[in-house]
Amino acid sequence: MAVYSLVKEQMIPASIPEVWDFISSPKNLKKITPEYMGFDIVTKNLPEKMYPGIIIAYDVKPFLGIKMRWISEITHVKELEYFIDEQKSGPYRLWHHQHHIKSIEGGVLMTDLVNYQPPFGFIGSIANKLVIKGQLKEIFDFRTKKIEELFGKF
Repeated sequence: MAVYSLVKEQMIPASIPEVWDFISSPKNLKKITPEYMGFDIVTKNLPEKMYPGIIIAYDVKPFLGIKMRWISEITHVKELEYFIDEQKSGPYRLWHHQHHIKSIEGGVLMTDLVNYQPPFGFIGSIANKLVIKGQLKEIFDFRTKKIEELFGKF
């Protein structure tokens, strides 16, 4: 069964601490997720910042408006550089998402590296070609636009 990758880069005219403060707060994820995803954090008493081992549960509607629970663990955090979230249960067979930031001339380069595997074997591979790959691109394009609204365009 295939594992697919998505790489998304965005240059942001802000400082590393400003970008880190935003992306490392679990509460900000809803702000950069399209409304149609029906994204709601269900974990109570979230901390202000992510840390290794934190488990976060969300309700999402990733396919055909069907609501499902997505549970992620933040497995690695290097302050002001990166964090990694991995799906523990949810819509994918595998979801491993690296969030990296680094200083560049005039701001920050933010890079998302996602490795994912749809469920349902061969049917999931077809669904990836027909729907999932495009939907993920659309979600990350939405995030790019929201980050530009919050921090400005590079």
